[in-house]
Amino acid sequence: MARLKAFQGVVQQNVDIADSVVVYIEEAHPSDGWMSTDAPYQIPRHRCLEDRLNAAQLMHLEVPGCPVVVDSMENSSNAAYGAYFDRLYILQEGKIVYQGGRGPEGYRITELRDWLDQYRDRLEKSSNLVISV
Repeated sequence: MARLKAFQGVVQQNVDIADSVVVYIEEAHPSDGWMSTDAPYQIPRHRCLEDRLNAAQLMHLEVPGCPVVVDSMENSSNAAYGAYFDRLYILQEGKIVYQGGRGPEGYRITELRDWLDQYRDRLEKSSNLVISV
């Protein structure tokens, strides 16, 4: 959950330049499967969409103010973005402009923050542009 807290910080710092969303995919460490010993919640494997929606409510509590959407039971978002277990993306005009590594090892919130900081700098420079005619 520390990752979610860090993500929440980045979301709050960049609310003026970026919309954020969490896509909840299949549970990485279900309580009835390969369970993590440090898991803050005991979430069983999702057997139906209702199970996944209920589990996503916990995620929404961890990242208040950030919309949480849920992957289909066919895991189409997970398959399309290679998100298993967790992954950070930035999309701009429908194109991927930043793709983080696969979590947990490749999950680098600092890379996301750096990309957004550079983007903010570019925005500020372009808004300070003076055109003389």
